[in-house]
Amino acid sequence: MSKDINPKEAIIKTAYADVNKFGQNGEFDKSMKAVNRILAVAPDDHTALHCKIICFIQLTKFEEALKFIEKNRLVTLIFEKAYCEYRLNKPNLALKTIDDANLPTLPPNLKELRTQVLYRLERYDECFESYKDIIKHTSDYYEDERRTNLKAVAANLALDTNKVIPEIPEDTYEQYFNGSFILSNRQRYSEAEKKLRVSEKLCRESLEEDGASEEEIREEMDIIKVQTAYCMQMQGKTKEAAAIYADVLRNKPKDPALVAVASNNLVVVNKDQHVFDSKKKIRSAMADACEHKLTARQKKAVALNNCLLALFTNASDQIHQLSTKLAEQYPDLCFQSLLIRAVQFTKDKKHKEAIELLQKHAATTANKEEAFASKFAIVQFLLVQGARKEAIDILLSLGEAKYKPGIVSALVTLYLGMNNKPAASELLRTAVDWYKKNNVSSGDLSDMWRQAAEFHLRGGATETAASSLEELLKLKPNDVRVLAQLVIAYAQCNPQKALEVSKKLPKLETLTTASEIDALEAANWVMSTKAAKKSANAKIDQSPGTPVVEKKKCHKRKRKGKLPKNYNAEIPPDPERWLPKYERTGFRKKRDRRAKDIIKGSQGMSSQAAEQYDMSNRANLNKSSPATPAYQEPTPGPRQQHRKGGQKKRKGGRF
Repeated sequence: MSKDINPKEAIIKTAYADVNKFGQNGEFDKSMKAVNRILAVAPDDHTALHCKIICFIQLTKFEEALKFIEKNRLVTLIFEKAYCEYRLNKPNLALKTIDDANLPTLPPNLKELRTQVLYRLERYDECFESYKDIIKHTSDYYEDERRTNLKAVAANLALDTNKVIPEIPEDTYEQYFNGSFILSNRQRYSEAEKKLRVSEKLCRESLEEDGASEEEIREEMDIIKVQTAYCMQMQGKTKEAAAIYADVLRNKPKDPALVAVASNNLVVVNKDQHVFDSKKKIRSAMADACEHKLTARQKKAVALNNCLLALFTNASDQIHQLSTKLAEQYPDLCFQSLLIRAVQFTKDKKHKEAIELLQKHAATTANKEEAFASKFAIVQFLLVQGARKEAIDILLSLGEAKYKPGIVSALVTLYLGMNNKPAASELLRTAVDWYKKNNVSSGDLSDMWRQAAEFHLRGGATETAASSLEELLKLKPNDVRVLAQLVIAYAQCNPQKALEVSKKLPKLETLTTASEIDALEAANWVMSTKAAKKSANAKIDQSPGTPVVEKKKCHKRKRKGKLPKNYNAEIPPDPERWLPKYERTGFRKKRDRRAKDIIKGSQGMSSQAAEQYDMSNRANLNKSSPATPAYQEPTPGPRQQHRKGGQKKRKGGRF
């Protein structure tokens, strides 16, 4: 006896077959329609509800999927809900959804999603440990991808120079690419560039092997090129880097993060040049599409560059607005925004407001470095106004920091600019005493000691100069020049001490050798050519056993000097006989007859007209002479006279 088939079951069975078929073919819109047929007859079918959410996710309709989960109270679909929140750029909600599930052990898919959420939240330490645990306990097709992600996390951890980053094997071009970030974040840009070249080569080989199109290969390689350009830019190769950025942007990449990075870095290369082009680029870097694609560090750099670019455009109101917004959005950039505002005040000739702004910050901030930098900025603004005395007062108010070599140098320069040598000398003396008393070692102080010693030696303060030279000698005990200067200084104030120190000077024989003396004597610039040859011949090396042959001296015959034929011993010779003729007292220059009839005036003017316009004849006229004569029509010159006879006949010839 046959049973009747239930129509409802038949519809569900057929619909599930369609869902499976369309899902395998990737036709999720058709699969969604098949799921709706099931839910029309069985609205509480949990499998059908789950399938519909998967279809929403595959069609990137995350908002609809999330609403559908909440509407039907599908509390068991934790992964799908957290994934939708993650893709909707709500990482905090996604993490809360996973953690609120209170599962004793997270399944692999949830554990991996949680790790991705931690990366988006920039909690890199937790993310790194989570990835290490996943890689350790998982072995599947996605192992290379997980190791690539682990490299990306390690690259961000490398920003902390004190953190030890473990070695991670590199096989794919993505792993080499992420490995270059570790090197660049440690400021090893040359090594990072080499690794990026390897990544670029592997990228092309890998994608060509997979059958990717040339456009797909270019899109993937543009990311590597931009990072290569960054490494080149940090090495000072700005022209090459700018060319790469421009080439990549010319291709109009689809990745908004890539556009933002290339545009921002090109703005940095341009600085105060191509300002209008830079304004377009910075707008691209600050587009809404980049908001969730960039890290907090990258967004902070773009915002700061936007303020600096506004400073180049000299838009005063805009600069104050942007700098205030920058300080509110990124509190750690408060001091930088303050400096930008102060610079704009000085550009607007409001020096008083700029100084007051910095003075207020220096007095209220708890950060000593910022207070120190604020005072230096104030000094700079005062020097721009020419207020040297006020600038000196601020530098002297820095306490013991005023004895730093750079500040001492600045103060000495300012004192000398005000022609106050005693104050400069006193400052150097107190600086020397302070370093001797506190025994402070702050880098290489040899230049400061040397300059202080030379300054005091020129000023006659030999005791202070000797004290500076003693400190310099401790830093450079083998410097003979310093030792010699110390002897000179002691010779003027303490001869007994000078004698003791002079014993440490090397002997003269050790400073020069016989060969050096011979070379100096034989040098052509010291003596004439004949004398040099004679000296060279006289200094021929002879071995110790070779006998010396004594040469006979040649007596040259002296000849009597010839006298002129008209020589008269009674008449004294002319004392100017050795001077050129034109320098002698009796010399008279011959008059050049050719200059007699020079015609003055324009070319072609007759001599009569030239006399009329020759002003040299009028220079000697008496001041009581009558007023300027009336203008006369000049006689026409040769080129102004009319030719007689009309036109000449044209010569015959072929036409």
